[in-house]
Amino acid sequence: MSIAILDYGSQYTQLIARRIRELQVYCELFPWDAPEHEVLVIAPQGLILSGGPASVYENNAPTLPPYILESKLPLLGICYGMQLLVQELGGKVMSSDQREYGLSEITTSTDNPLLPPGSHQVWMSHGDRVEKFPSGFALLAASNSCPIAAIGDSKHHIYALQFHPEVHHTPNGLEMLKRFAVNICGAPTDWTPQSIIKSAVKNIRQQAGKHNVLAAVSGGVDSSVATALVHKALGSQLSAVFVDNGLLRQGERDQVEAALHAQLGPELHVVNASQTFLSALHTTDDPEQKRIIIGETFIRVFEDQAKKLGKARFLVQGTIYPDVVESRAPERSHAQRIKTHHNVGGLPEHMDFKLIEPLRYLFKDEVRAVGEALGLSEELVWRQPFPGPGLAVRCLGNITEQRLAKLRAADSIFCQELIQAGLLNKHFQKGEGIAQAFAVLLPVRSVGVMGDQRTYQEAIALRAVTTQDFMTADWARLPHELLARTANRIVNEVAGINRVVYDITSKPPATIEWE
Repeated sequence: MSIAILDYGSQYTQLIARRIRELQVYCELFPWDAPEHEVLVIAPQGLILSGGPASVYENNAPTLPPYILESKLPLLGICYGMQLLVQELGGKVMSSDQREYGLSEITTSTDNPLLPPGSHQVWMSHGDRVEKFPSGFALLAASNSCPIAAIGDSKHHIYALQFHPEVHHTPNGLEMLKRFAVNICGAPTDWTPQSIIKSAVKNIRQQAGKHNVLAAVSGGVDSSVATALVHKALGSQLSAVFVDNGLLRQGERDQVEAALHAQLGPELHVVNASQTFLSALHTTDDPEQKRIIIGETFIRVFEDQAKKLGKARFLVQGTIYPDVVESRAPERSHAQRIKTHHNVGGLPEHMDFKLIEPLRYLFKDEVRAVGEALGLSEELVWRQPFPGPGLAVRCLGNITEQRLAKLRAADSIFCQELIQAGLLNKHFQKGEGIAQAFAVLLPVRSVGVMGDQRTYQEAIALRAVTTQDFMTADWARLPHELLARTANRIVNEVAGINRVVYDITSKPPATIEWE
């Protein structure tokens, strides 16, 4: 028994699932137009309609499948989902001349089973608004700029919210989702890391059978946990390969080898393919092309390794949901593509492997919880996230060994200062510190003065964010003294850099990485 979520293309859709799972309630995501039997086969006790980029009154806008209302199940519409329910049930939705993107405050106007009483900070993101709600519904909440912020039909257990309860910017949003999933729908609370592992092991064994499997490990959290899951399921059928693509951080290869050898022992194989990757990348400065080139090159390297280690039919990847949602993977064809992740949209059309992706629908914090339950070392589980394409997405413009050396040195200085200040690693585990921090090399030269001489050199941007799920993030308010010390060290210790800037943009509207 579970909750089914119909995806209308919002960048926040998987956050709904994440919050529901945080309540230890099992849920699954489906495209809004998935066949009825695929949705109802999981025996949902309630349905949630997500937000989306369309307007309900546009031609070819996503619609409400008839079985949704026919099922008589409790319903919760969020943003576009609200507007869809309103239109379908006889209300009116119009384009608004007062669009809302960001924080707002609503006040609960009617006692109801969904919204706690009082005023609540919420996150709005809409250009359309409900002008008239359907007969049988009551107004549950309003804000100064949104007179109809929440409505409900308690007789039929249908509720709708114009704001997003799933994001952390709505502090009481989790309580609202709990009231819907647990109190209104009666869904059981038995979704835990142990149940995730049990389900994943069963699925991996069914998928792989007796075939050999190759795991792509990077030393990052995702690939390490994915590999550990497959190792638990298949044992000696698995061979793990760590590829040095020449795009790693300073000292990373030695650190990763030591950590993974302790976990995997002789089943870990290390491949130095740095020249292969750098040669393939030297002709492009386009970020999408970089990701595609890296994705294809990884596959070709692994195909070569599979031949040396004994033919493998499957390749394990540490793909997680933020990769899928930003790449507009096939199962999210109605969503907007933000960027192509090398292990999703960057994969070549033809390859010798079928993929095993046991983390594909998990968030980073779920992945960490599973890693802890599997007994992985703290060093691996709480390691900083690092993109699969490596420094290629942080070295903007052309990629050369010289530019990568500048970037590695600057990045190392920044991380050293953060660690010394106690702002990285274990502090993030406690929810008190930085989730991710790094340097970016910009293809921009500016004039400077060093030793009474004019310089014309490149710039480094520093990025540090706080987040719980990596789908939304805020820039970290670092001490000015730390930033000054870091900038001073970079311009003095890294040849070819004469300017340092700090990125103070949240996600959205930006992404965490620059490319």
